[in-house]
Amino acid sequence: MAENDEGSFFADVLKPGSSLQPQFILILDTAFVSLFCILILLVVLTGSLHVYALIAIELALWASVKWFVNELRNTPIPTEDVQSKKAS
Repeated sequence: MAENDEGSFFADVLKPGSSLQPQFILILDTAFVSLFCILILLVVLTGSLHVYALIAIELALWASVKWFVNELRNTPIPTEDVQSKKAS
């Protein structure tokens, strides 16, 4: 991957609506799956109740992020510029 491609992706993450990009959602899901796998491994190794609580928190956070992205997809994006409203 070229440096320009990498820089443009990270620059796009900070723009409004970037959370709807498929690449961003894929990276986010990969991070949540990785964390879930690590926590499952910790359950197998330790059996600690605290890890079960962390799994519940992680799954709730993942579900809330998925819900938020779904809400963003269903929300119409205004076509009128904010500056033109202020000028009127």
